[in-house]
Amino acid sequence: MEEDAEEKVVLEYLRRKKYRVAEIALLQEQQKQNSDTSGAISHIINHSRADNEAGRYKESYSKLRNWVHSSLDLYKTELLRILYPVFVHCYMELVAKGFAQEAREFFQSFRDDHQPQHIRDLQKLEGVITPQHLQENETACTLQENKVHVKMCQYSFELLLQYLQSTESMLMLGIVNSHINLKVLPGQPAALLDDDESSSLPAKVQAVVEATNQKEIHWGILEGSLEDKFEKQIAAELEKADADKDAETDEAKKRAADGKVKKVKRDKAGKGLKAEPAARSVPRLKPELTMPLLTDDFERQALDDLRNRVKLGSTALPSVSCYTFVNTNNSLNCASISADGAYLAGGFSDSAIKLWDMVKMGEPSMYSDAGKGQFEGRSSSYIRLVGHAGPVYGVDFSPEGDSLLSASGDCTIRLWSTRLNANLACYKGHNYPVWDVQYSPVGHYFASASYDRTARVWSMDRLQPLRIMAGHLSDVDCVQWHVNCNYIATGSSDKTVRLWDVQTGECVRIFTGHRSMIVSIAMSPDGLFMASGDEDGAIMMWDLASSRCVTPLLGHTGCVWSLAFSGEGSILASGSADNTVRLWDVNGSSKVTADKTRRLRLLKTLPTKSTPIYTLRVSNKTLFLCSYTLIYTVIFHCSFLGGTCCSSLAPLVPAKATKLPSPGGNHLGKG
Repeated sequence: MEEDAEEKVVLEYLRRKKYRVAEIALLQEQQKQNSDTSGAISHIINHSRADNEAGRYKESYSKLRNWVHSSLDLYKTELLRILYPVFVHCYMELVAKGFAQEAREFFQSFRDDHQPQHIRDLQKLEGVITPQHLQENETACTLQENKVHVKMCQYSFELLLQYLQSTESMLMLGIVNSHINLKVLPGQPAALLDDDESSSLPAKVQAVVEATNQKEIHWGILEGSLEDKFEKQIAAELEKADADKDAETDEAKKRAADGKVKKVKRDKAGKGLKAEPAARSVPRLKPELTMPLLTDDFERQALDDLRNRVKLGSTALPSVSCYTFVNTNNSLNCASISADGAYLAGGFSDSAIKLWDMVKMGEPSMYSDAGKGQFEGRSSSYIRLVGHAGPVYGVDFSPEGDSLLSASGDCTIRLWSTRLNANLACYKGHNYPVWDVQYSPVGHYFASASYDRTARVWSMDRLQPLRIMAGHLSDVDCVQWHVNCNYIATGSSDKTVRLWDVQTGECVRIFTGHRSMIVSIAMSPDGLFMASGDEDGAIMMWDLASSRCVTPLLGHTGCVWSLAFSGEGSILASGSADNTVRLWDVNGSSKVTADKTRRLRLLKTLPTKSTPIYTLRVSNKTLFLCSYTLIYTVIFHCSFLGGTCCSSLAPLVPAKATKLPSPGGNHLGKG
């Protein structure tokens, strides 16, 4: 009070003397002192409020989490789906309000709950620590702009609503109302579990998915394909055999009338021919692309392979033989085997491709790694193909086996001749590394998948792509042709599989349900089903016509790197990083269980000692080909040569590999 009185006396004196400048300076100093005092008081009050507000997020979420985990098991599965979106939005709201330290503590406290299913999203959000990061981070922007779809039954919804109202948890209630779209469905939770398509898709994305999946597609096989010609050939032979049988029967009746009854023998040409009942009628479709002409020798050999193909099932399972890569030193990125098993190719991190001739395996070679004479006296039957300027991530043989495609980190695709052992063409178009490349079932055309979020369709006679498929939200990791060549399927790190029309370049199906990046895709021989495997070990079987998941296949505990259907489509083989190959009964998916769900029966699990499975392939003779590696890489093929097969399965036990004394070589030995 005394200070105020003194200041008033000084101000009056300055006014009397008309010291205007000094008066203004004194007034400004007084105002500054008053503002500093009020600012300090407000800072203390605001700091106390901030501590309370930041603590409310952690306290409210912890109570919700404990309530969900203590719920009945029947409803817990549905209620657990809301925890992840609530957790993410609590974290982002803390960051948006400037509570960086509290947001970090909140994130670390509960991240382990969601790590198994959302590890990639959590890795992206972990670096968001300022409000500016929220505007720049793609994942954060997507979550802020879109509501998340969560399905649950009526009773689960009522339980959740009752909890939020009874605990007066307005903070959690506000997040649920603002960022989650609860879709309440009739029925019991057990029936809804297999119908869950979501991995918490944003509402706008879900609307796009539903609109896309309404488009019409044609899932049949190609008219004039080898399978079509083979079926027509068999039908003609059966018709001829029936005609010969009828003629012999008429002749036997005539002889019986004359008293000369003889035993009638079936003609040798028609022996063994039997019409197999078809499970479903597979339509024939005309190709939308111009189909290449196959050579007569290749077509004749392929038809013979189809004729000798063994029908697989629960009582006819394959045996196993192995080949081992030695001294790969963890540099092998990919491998591929030709359809007839004559060639094996591997793509390496040093930008080289190594091509093995399986017929010459073990024979002395006049050439070796970098030319002639490097390892004289050694058994080396591979050719080293050099041309790429980056690691080779994908290789694939043509149906005839006379050419090889390779995809590389140098953003190019190269065409190689297996007869000339030379590079024929280099295809440029991608802007970033190319992860995968695959020939069409008829050759000539091929598709590629890249880090630039596109898939592209090419032809061997053009250096530029024919079609560019753009739409994925992240890099495209794998690509697979449909059997009728009218569609390609792509798997992406955005956790979706898309089906594209090759003629128009339009996306006609979006399959959602995976919770991690898609790394492998396979098409059934009839073109109706598609299987996809992800990084978490989950496999999903899709119905292309209805765009629905027929059944999830659970069992693998590691990344499913490869999938392959048997020749007639009755068995699906899956190779995983968990050191196993699993065989699934596809025909079992047509059997509907009591709870109106479909299940695929696991026929057999083939374990290795400690080596993850890399690739699987099936030839026209139902020859299973696959590779796996740890320090060494083992190639095994399940063979049915000569129309025979084993009635039981042998475990995949890799042969003991010994390190060769020569420096730096990669060799393939039989195990």
